[in-house]
Amino acid sequence: MRIPYFHVDAFTAERFRGNAAGVCLLDRPLDEATMLAVAAENRHPETAFLVGRDGEYSIRWFTPTVEVDLCGHATLAAGLVVCERVEPGRERVTFASASGRLTVERRGELYVLDFPARRPSPVGAAEKAAVAAALGVEPIEVLGARDAVAVVAAADEVRRASPDLERVAALPRFALSVTARDGEDADYVYRFFAPAQGVPEDPATGSTQSTLAPYWSERLGRASLRSRQLSARGAEFTTTVAGDRVEIGGRGVLYLEGLIEL
Repeated sequence: MRIPYFHVDAFTAERFRGNAAGVCLLDRPLDEATMLAVAAENRHPETAFLVGRDGEYSIRWFTPTVEVDLCGHATLAAGLVVCERVEPGRERVTFASASGRLTVERRGELYVLDFPARRPSPVGAAEKAAVAAALGVEPIEVLGARDAVAVVAAADEVRRASPDLERVAALPRFALSVTARDGEDADYVYRFFAPAQGVPEDPATGSTQSTLAPYWSERLGRASLRSRQLSARGAEFTTTVAGDRVEIGGRGVLYLEGLIEL
């Protein structure tokens, strides 16, 4: 069995930056064990598996260790692959996923994802203390949705953060986002740690924008914002909050195209 395979660097306009995603184009669904084995072999933070045609696909995402319910950068990568390689000229792709219907729309140089908003709420004292202990600094605020969100005082604190990954993995959340107001060339910055999911630090994370964009949109009083992920590879995003949805925009670059032999 041969599977068309693509490697895309997402949320960047430069190869070797942003976040690497694998995209596997299937003619029929694979069993979970095989998809997990392929994702582990790829060693990317996420590999997406697509089944479909004519702009309508199902999508599933796997880290090297688990399946996840929502992934931004691999969805952008999947949309890019469909629009640029599988169905050249297509401007919009719809994905059926564990998080409902998602779309990727090509707008000039950007690929714009339509994702559900996951607004955060304050956490209890015990979880706040656990996040502070994991982070090694006292956050201004700790909130939770799918991910824990630690708000700190300055972008430099985000840049210098060196959390205890064992403690992060023990938190009662999918992952930990650390974020701050920026005010220089973006509205806010962040980093994302998901050691319990097999991703110690994610280079570029679209899914947590479902929580960060509503939070910062409310604080800054604007629906549309720009943000940066301060990982070693770096990443850039645009976001627009519209009710219970968040539009997440970014660029992507195809790095590799080939076949997987199974």
